[in-house]
Amino acid sequence: MRTLYETDMNTNFGFVRVAAAVPQMRVADCTFNVSEIKKQISEALEEGVEVICFPELSTVGYTAADLFFTQKLQQRSQAALEEICDFTRGKSIIVLVGAPLKVDNNLYNCAFVMTDGDVVGVVPKVNLPNTGEFYEKRWFTSGRAALQYQGGQLTPRIPTIELWNGDVPFGPDLLFTTRDYCFGIEICEDLWSPLPPSTQLAIQGAEIIFNLSSSNCITGKNAFRRQMISQQSARVHCAYVYTSSGSGESSADVVFSGSTYIAENGDILAAGDRFQRMSSMIIQEVDVERLRTDRQRNTNFTKDQHGHYRQIPVAPIERSSNTMTEPLHRTFSPTPFLPTKSNEDEYCTDVISIQTTGLGHRWEHTGCESLIIGVSGGLDSTLALLVAALTADQLGYDRKRVIGVTMPGFGTSNRTYTNATNLMNELGVTQYEIPIRDSVTQHLQDIGHDINQQDVTYENAQARMRTLILMNLANKYNGLVVGTGDLSELALGWATYCGDQMSMYGINAGVPKTLVKYVVRYMAENLFADEMRRILLDIIDTPVSPELLPTTDDGEIAQITEDKVGPYELHDFFIYYSLRYGFTAEKVQYMATLAFEDTYTEEQIAYWLKVFHRRFYTQQFKRSCLPDGPKVVGVSLSPRGDLRMPSDIPEMM
Repeated sequence: MRTLYETDMNTNFGFVRVAAAVPQMRVADCTFNVSEIKKQISEALEEGVEVICFPELSTVGYTAADLFFTQKLQQRSQAALEEICDFTRGKSIIVLVGAPLKVDNNLYNCAFVMTDGDVVGVVPKVNLPNTGEFYEKRWFTSGRAALQYQGGQLTPRIPTIELWNGDVPFGPDLLFTTRDYCFGIEICEDLWSPLPPSTQLAIQGAEIIFNLSSSNCITGKNAFRRQMISQQSARVHCAYVYTSSGSGESSADVVFSGSTYIAENGDILAAGDRFQRMSSMIIQEVDVERLRTDRQRNTNFTKDQHGHYRQIPVAPIERSSNTMTEPLHRTFSPTPFLPTKSNEDEYCTDVISIQTTGLGHRWEHTGCESLIIGVSGGLDSTLALLVAALTADQLGYDRKRVIGVTMPGFGTSNRTYTNATNLMNELGVTQYEIPIRDSVTQHLQDIGHDINQQDVTYENAQARMRTLILMNLANKYNGLVVGTGDLSELALGWATYCGDQMSMYGINAGVPKTLVKYVVRYMAENLFADEMRRILLDIIDTPVSPELLPTTDDGEIAQITEDKVGPYELHDFFIYYSLRYGFTAEKVQYMATLAFEDTYTEEQIAYWLKVFHRRFYTQQFKRSCLPDGPKVVGVSLSPRGDLRMPSDIPEMM
């Protein structure tokens, strides 16, 4: 398996390796607690972790209660902090530890940020629970007390505190900046408040939020907690690292389960096992570049004047090498446009509903009598025809108003021709069959092209002849020509200009090829049965081909698209990460080698990525005059929507 920094480039591609740790602990036993924390720091270092986060009040235990008031425990906690801090000296890691801290005769529930033997900042908890079994206001002062209003601005009242290593920044208004990323901290109840501090921290620049928590466990609470973490990370486009106290806390009235989560922009990347009696830790890489891309697109995501936030530089010791020996914890789906099994029904229903709703509105708006679709027996035209038939059903129209047209040419195979005609029969739409061999032969003669010269002129003459027929039939039957080309073909420019590139409504323009195949299979297995299902499954198993070159002697397909332009599963991966997130070619290639390590070699991936970039940039002119069509997934190539790009720029690798 490729490792995080195993690359010829001096870069980590924006990945930051973080850990959420739950140490085995004993309430008020600082010596034992420090020992466990140090063990986990060492384990994290071996795994190449850059930042490790421990739970709230982890030096002493969240359930110490009135022991927080005792000088003995306060002194032991400070000694524990000093020992942990000294342990970080000379180590390339940032450590976040929770502990109580007395400032100006007030006790604060704090997070200490340490690296290379120094505390670089201390963040006090803002929102203190005071209901049920938690009475933090009995012991602690809110971090708001460290701030004050001056001239209409919220500014530090206690900007620094004196610790054993000197004056240290103090307050809930701290942002910690390293060379590669910025992070902020909130503590437990802060997340549960109506306006979590992480919201402003993220707006002011924090890309990773760490939450040191001690949330107890009752039935149903963990699912709600997980949902809150996921939603907050999505709402503010951040990575969210959460860790909570474990079973070592007092069980007098409640039990703590040691919940750990690492989320990124709404996705839970890692979740730890709960109710562990021994120390546990989850490790994951968060992608800061991905977060920055989403923030760039969100024009409301700008710094405002809601208070003063201080940037605290953090300079952990640089690693001796940019190559880690540990494998990347993060995995990448080779099919980013496809649903998981758990959300397959909702996802596929949404795809179908978006297409039928878009087509239905256009059909009603234009007042056209019919829909005209070229049916080849391939995947794209199959999906378009299915959507057209379902749209007719939804509008209460007779399916005979859908006109399917087969146009056999030089490359039409027996298999696709049979599937096309059988599909139309089963759906009960109107059928037209107009062979194009004679008309194309005549046309090639008219322009002085040798029919035995099977070049691009030979191929495109067929594609444009088919479009000419469809457009003229639309005039004859007051119809709307429904385009069948998909998003992947448009990205590659695998379409004939003024041929299959043109229509009156491109119903598949927002659906990548891998998703076309997935949705057709979903419809076969869930919406149809018997002969219809058999036809659809055979279409799915048919090689993708434009069928513009003559068939083999036995009437089978001779021209395979993926032999020419490359595997569509690779191209859809390239499309997703290149267009959705704007990643560099080097990063996309690196991610693809991980996602497809058992399918394609690095050399194959590099080759097809170059093909993708060359075709994508040289074929923009075909997308600049793209017909209307609905956006379906998170990427669109519409010149009126997501992709507004000149047609004459050089290739950008």
